[in-house]
Amino acid sequence: MRLLAIVTALALAATSLPALAACGGSFQNFVRDMKTEAVQKGHDRAAVDRFFSSVRQSQSVLRADRDQGMFQRPFLDFSNNLISDARLRKGQQLGRQYDAVFDAIDRRYGVSRGVLLAFWAFETAYGTYQGDFNTASALVTLAHDCRRPDLFRPQVFAAIELYERGDFDPGTTTGAWAGEIGMLQKLPRDILESGVDGDGDGHVRLKTSAPDALLSGAAMLSKFGWRPGEPWLQEVTVPATLDWSQTGIHSTQPVRTWAAQGVKPRNGVLPKNLKASLILPQGHKGPAFLTYPNFNVYFDWNQSFTYVVTAAYFATLIEGAPKMKRGAPDKGLNGQQMVALQKKLQARGHDVGAADGILGARTRIAVQKEQKRLGLPADAWPTPALLGAL
Repeated sequence: MRLLAIVTALALAATSLPALAACGGSFQNFVRDMKTEAVQKGHDRAAVDRFFSSVRQSQSVLRADRDQGMFQRPFLDFSNNLISDARLRKGQQLGRQYDAVFDAIDRRYGVSRGVLLAFWAFETAYGTYQGDFNTASALVTLAHDCRRPDLFRPQVFAAIELYERGDFDPGTTTGAWAGEIGMLQKLPRDILESGVDGDGDGHVRLKTSAPDALLSGAAMLSKFGWRPGEPWLQEVTVPATLDWSQTGIHSTQPVRTWAAQGVKPRNGVLPKNLKASLILPQGHKGPAFLTYPNFNVYFDWNQSFTYVVTAAYFATLIEGAPKMKRGAPDKGLNGQQMVALQKKLQARGHDVGAADGILGARTRIAVQKEQKRLGLPADAWPTPALLGAL
């Protein structure tokens, strides 16, 4: 009887659950099913109909989603493209202009101004270009597309909730191709969970209010686990005798252990009582950084290793750190060679994700393991020599 009761209860519960709109297939049918699901979730039918009335499938969004070649660039090229003296000066000037806002952020969340200024610079050039894709259409298009529907479906319902609150216009709200809105590019669900009215006007206006955008960004980082008053990244010098297989974001040691092995800061002092990873974005002949627990929070903002290192490094520049020593890294791989390498790594049983030509965290881990096996410097930087050896 107990088993029958459980099965019956589960069956009854299943009949009351909303039918999920399936990705792919007819876009018109998908929108119809999304509308039905939204009403089942408690949204007003008339509001749902109005929200979807202007939604269109966007081929330009799909093209942008599949064209992310910039993330195939190595760290030094990527950072050189995003960081300039003019952008650095602008960030420092805005830090002074919004000094009171950043002081409030420091008191409330403990997030350093350089961190938020770097995101502001990279995401929208300090608010000057926030994207011209229709946000509602972008979100529904990506929810319908079967690449990452689980990421974008909740964002559609969050946008509907913002619309019902009067803080989102599906016909006119624009942003990035992936549905992010405002000066720091936040998705609708992030706005619901971490939006802060920084200027006291009773609304969270991330497109037009810098205080709203900055405080909301700090709130989101805090929610992700930002540790107040702690560093995130620090450039260091490393001895040539270091065991390179200990490097990488997956390997963490007390800072004092790194110091005992000859790792030294290029600026300031090493923090006490913290653990850190030593990363070599372009191998042991290029720049080296210690990364602290706050560095890992960056990956909740953007999952690209190269973007994260560049944003974290630029934040240190804004706060007065010297420009990094670029070194003389060994020649890396081009996009086609990287794809070939990833396929070889997959054939050897490594999980590198998709063979997309992007040197992400999983590919770096696999590269390092193969370098160690082959007796090469295990610094996670793939070279033609490694590709040839495989």
